Amino acid sequence: MSRTIYSGLFICEGTSDQPLAEIIEALFVERGVDIRLSHPDFSLLPKVAKDVKSRVRAGIELLGGSVEVIIVHRDADGAGPDTRRLEINRAVESVYGAATTVPVIPVRMTEAWLLLDEQAIRRVAGNPRGRSEIQLPSRGQVESVADPKQLLQRCLIQAADCTGRRRDQVAKRFNEQRRQLLRQIDYSGSIKDLPSWRQLIADIDAAVAVLAPYDGG
Repeated sequence: MSRTIYSGLFICEGTSDQPLAEIIEALFVERGVDIRLSHPDFSLLPKVAKDVKSRVRAGIELLGGSVEVIIVHRDADGAGPDTRRLEINRAVESVYGAATTVPVIPVRMTEAWLLLDEQAIRRVAGNPRGRSEIQLPSRGQVESVADPKQLLQRCLIQAADCTGRRRDQVAKRFNEQRRQLLRQIDYSGSIKDLPSWRQLIADIDAAVAVLAPYDGG
């Protein structure tokens, strides 16, 4: 007997965050539930505001049908994870309350999740055997870094260990490097101990219990 495939909508802050959808799908599959997340192309509509409610509404419109799961990625930034969580849940409820909602809320930014794997940073920087010092925060400090995006950019340049034109080229590749790091997240590594990641896992487990209490649990 074939397993049910659930339809979902994935809303993220920027295009470089889209690999998060693959991560979410994989985490659901690990729990015995198959979901297929659609990434809406907002350029197909007149200008769409960046607030969660507007994006969810536009995403549903573009899909032209019902979805069972809505995944919303929103960095905590200075607002904090609780505020973001409330914002996401209220927005989805007001637009499409029939769907199961899974907030994805890195603290403070998605880049914090990417500062935990030194070897991945060295690989993506193009210098996997490099020995130059990379000033990474400890696992316990990473969610307290004021600007993890800036720190990740600096660490990638340090890892590349180059100067002049080559250094400038590395700096210009940041969005692609960030995308590669997202795809290489080690679910069984240090990230599993971060409060924001543990919350994501708890939300996925709760969604599985709603969607497929027998198939997934």
